[in-house]
Amino acid sequence: SYKKGYFKVDGHQIYYELCGYPNGKPVMFVHGGPGGGFSDKDKRFFNLKKFNVILFDQRGSGRSKPFASLKGNTTFKLAEDMRKLLKHLKIDKVILFGGSWGSTLSLVYAIRYPETVNRMVLRGIFLGGKEEDDYFVYGVKDHFPEAWNRMTSLVPEGKNILNYYYEQMKSKNKKIRKKFTLEWARYEFSV
Repeated sequence: SYKKGYFKVDGHQIYYELCGYPNGKPVMFVHGGPGGGFSDKDKRFFNLKKFNVILFDQRGSGRSKPFASLKGNTTFKLAEDMRKLLKHLKIDKVILFGGSWGSTLSLVYAIRYPETVNRMVLRGIFLGGKEEDDYFVYGVKDHFPEAWNRMTSLVPEGKNILNYYYEQMKSKNKKIRKKFTLEWARYEFSV
């Protein structure tokens, strides 16, 4: 990375890094999740001699602060954060590179700010529909039983898994919030 820092917006501090060739074609890596953040291994997708890669952790994710915060954390606010970050970096047009939830967020961003999008690369497309949510929460157990068993072991029998995790992630108890947020991120990364 040749530059890293925090960008303040709406009570959040968005962590970002720039790596690669500073005068290269700007490409914004939009991580999956939501909640996970980006890692150094995400840089492997890019030729760092050609591209100026912008990596950032969405609100409440990764190294952004406050961690796991849902305050003002909506899809449209995340897209707005991306636009504000690009303005802060003085970048007019960008290639969007999004995977999983990042593909959904990239599409939302492109619809809202089409004049700033040069190209898009979408992989592992996830649009968050009922069928996709049901598969991710229940159907995965046949393909990744260890990850599914670990994730569901925290849910009392008879409770809706997704709703239970969501309620725990909103708990007033910081320890509970952190436990369930990290466990959900572990599940996502495992799957």
